[in-house]
Amino acid sequence: MTLLIIGIVVFLGIHLVPAFPHVREALIGRLGEKGYQVAFALASIAGFALLVWGFAVAPFVQVWSPPAWTRWVAIALMLPAFIFLVAAYIPGGIKAKLKHPYLVAIKTWALAHLIANGDLASIILFGSFLAYAIFDRISLKRRQPRELIVSAAPGGARNDVIAVVLGGVFYVIFLIWLHPLLIGRAVVPH
Repeated sequence: MTLLIIGIVVFLGIHLVPAFPHVREALIGRLGEKGYQVAFALASIAGFALLVWGFAVAPFVQVWSPPAWTRWVAIALMLPAFIFLVAAYIPGGIKAKLKHPYLVAIKTWALAHLIANGDLASIILFGSFLAYAIFDRISLKRRQPRELIVSAAPGGARNDVIAVVLGGVFYVIFLIWLHPLLIGRAVVPH
């Protein structure tokens, strides 16, 4: 469990730096813009590797037993999570409405997995990401001028259709093939 916690602290810790502009500016002043970007990338990769490895080797400690139906709730919630994730990179009505669809995707993903998993490692991992996304969204409201939030110009309904279609395709690919391959757990029985 220690590796998982260290990985979460490193990965989410580095992603919280932008929430504290004075810390970010101090790091840029010390490392330079490129140095900061390299350090950010390396810390992100290291943290991610540690949390994946830590999650894989964490002992299974059942905290609660989710009812069987929660699995289907998680499966249903993951479709919009993938759509929100794609919409974060395509300017459209979805992005304009959600303002920060990437954070909404993280919150939806984390909540879906908290609903369906009752083991301690899952609660720590997904609970940490949910807390991070909530904190980051609140901090964005404080550090971003209101004009920037409102001025997210939509790219039209065409981009929303692209986000929905691509999100749906990625969802199916991950649900059927990638989740079992990368996570080692089949989501839908064959």
